[in-house]
Amino acid sequence: MHRVLRWLRTFIPAPLTAGRREIGLGTLGVGLGLLAAEWLSRHALETVNPWFIAPMGASAVLLFAVPASPLAQPWSIIGGNLVSALIGVSCQQWLGHGGAVAALAGATAVMAMFALRCLHPPGGAVALTAVLGGPAIHQLGYGFALWPVAANSAFMLVLALLLNNASGRSYPHHGPSQPRPHGTRDPLPSHRAGHLKEDLDAALASFGEVLDIDRDDLEEIMVRAQLHAQRRQWGEVLCRDIMSRDVVRVRADDSVDEAWHRLVRHQVKALPVTDRHDRLVGIVSMHDFFLAQSSPVPQRLPRLSTARSVADLMTTRVTVARPEQPLADLVHHFSDGGLHHMPVVDAQERVVGIVTQSDVVAALFRASPRAT
Repeated sequence: MHRVLRWLRTFIPAPLTAGRREIGLGTLGVGLGLLAAEWLSRHALETVNPWFIAPMGASAVLLFAVPASPLAQPWSIIGGNLVSALIGVSCQQWLGHGGAVAALAGATAVMAMFALRCLHPPGGAVALTAVLGGPAIHQLGYGFALWPVAANSAFMLVLALLLNNASGRSYPHHGPSQPRPHGTRDPLPSHRAGHLKEDLDAALASFGEVLDIDRDDLEEIMVRAQLHAQRRQWGEVLCRDIMSRDVVRVRADDSVDEAWHRLVRHQVKALPVTDRHDRLVGIVSMHDFFLAQSSPVPQRLPRLSTARSVADLMTTRVTVARPEQPLADLVHHFSDGGLHHMPVVDAQERVVGIVTQSDVVAALFRASPRAT
């Protein structure tokens, strides 16, 4: 009895993580896709053919409700629907339009989509439509694959590109971007420890079946889960616990000579730039004293800048922290973001401290993670 109850629980759907905005966008996109399918059905088939509308509606659900799915990418919809339509038409013309022929067409279409890496579930229904869709579809012959199947698939793809990207979604979906501040091929520091890409590939292969998730997305989920666990473990350590409070700083109208003197004298690599009310207006580092390698005139070695005041050197867009902010929130800025120092400001944007990579390393080494 216990096994039966446990088996029955597997029928309970898992909770969806989509918010109201995602639900609204998916609903709008599916509605527009179905309108396009109905219009093309009337013009290409001279009637609203439910056999054609059904698979196109399924394609719309994938494109607009789950655009990150590997089954919803451009090659999947175009290649999957087109190949399935060609196979369905071939089966109908060579073997007739019975139920066994429809089953053969659907099975062959799935096999072809696997081989061509364009698996798209509605493609199986497109193959069935080519066999069982009736005289209007049979009269089109192989033209059915182009008009209306390919045309409708292309129209919905363009609509998906416009709607998804205009709403901030990434489509086509390529997984989260991983900028490398040093321009090398090494993975980000947060992606080096623990699992490797080879481990993920082996884990996915061990299932022996198709999982509807991209490998890069799965890797990002694992990294974010680790970050959440770290926040839970180190959540009691705050910026104010580790920051330097006696901050060496400069003003925007100070000379570059004075800024360099303070860097050397205090053996620091960056100075917050503040106004007369101690509010942060920028930051200047040792790197800023040299002309960038990307300057218009290529140079073998960087040379000193000719700037005269700190205002001419400083960076005005500064990543900052708050005194009450957990240390775990800063780790990815120093590891993956390439930062070496982060000013700490209060609610009035006044500099009250600074955190460096050394402070973070020392804090993580000293502190003991609390039990989870």
